[in-house]
Amino acid sequence: DLGKAEFEKEYGRISTASTGSILRKIIELEQQGADIFFGELSFDINDLMRIDSNGNGYINIIRLTDIQDKPKLFSTFMLCLLAEIYSQMPEQGDSGRPELVIFIDEAHLIFDQASKALLDQIETIVKLIRSKGIGIYFITQNPTDVPNGVLAQLGLKIQHALRAFTANDRKAIKMTAENYPLSEFYKTDEVITQLGIGEALVTALNEKGIPTPLAACMMRAPMSRMDILTQSEIDTINNNSKLVKKYQETIDRESAYEILNKKIETAQEAAVQEQQRKTEAKEAQRSEPRQGSAMNPIVKVLTSATFIRGAFGILSKILNK
Repeated sequence: DLGKAEFEKEYGRISTASTGSILRKIIELEQQGADIFFGELSFDINDLMRIDSNGNGYINIIRLTDIQDKPKLFSTFMLCLLAEIYSQMPEQGDSGRPELVIFIDEAHLIFDQASKALLDQIETIVKLIRSKGIGIYFITQNPTDVPNGVLAQLGLKIQHALRAFTANDRKAIKMTAENYPLSEFYKTDEVITQLGIGEALVTALNEKGIPTPLAACMMRAPMSRMDILTQSEIDTINNNSKLVKKYQETIDRESAYEILNKKIETAQEAAVQEQQRKTEAKEAQRSEPRQGSAMNPIVKVLTSATFIRGAFGILSKILNK
């Protein structure tokens, strides 16, 4: 029951069943490494929007190599990051250039096994974050990986080829085609399966905010090396980064277990001290002399009946003279 009163004061009464459910969710996150991950220094939003001496921005890559095994941790982290960006960035309205653009690869991992409450929060943030000058791109193989509420907020859609090998694949392609504007020039569900390398179907919002007709396009190849960075290249980039010193240091924060243990120890020490105080008070009472049980001899003589009669006799003789 330690800390129960404080918890109820902050959050109100919570049933035992609800508490058990919350604990199970926390344990699940902890098993995926959340206790270590969220104990480290959080991202400073300003670090994501740095510019160099020429006024050019930086590309920041958050390299997560094993997120497929930790979907709950990944979705929780992304929600925290988006919520923090949204809360700290000022309102900008329709600015000519975004302050920050976020590309989320393997986006389906955010939504896999996510609760309705989590999905609602993500949908709300995606709706409102554009007014902060933030652009978000969800990258996944199939649009059906993204919930409808979030998908409806995305103005730019780029669809590469999908292949149909099974009946379920064909159904998924039909559903995918229905997420794009109707076209008089294409049978979207057929074109998607016929796209080649470097080809895509594209639709965006025009200057009036209206979705443009679907267009089959040839994509311009990136002007960079399309390959995986070697470990030595990654080390070189990290060593030249000004942020390494800030984020590389491991922080050993107090865990909830350690905090509770300290509270228990403090409570036990206070109980021992209180018991010791009571014991000392009892011993002090025993050592004090009892008033009235051993009356002062002078007072005893002055209050005796013999003394009083003698005093009255002397006074009577004096008065008779």
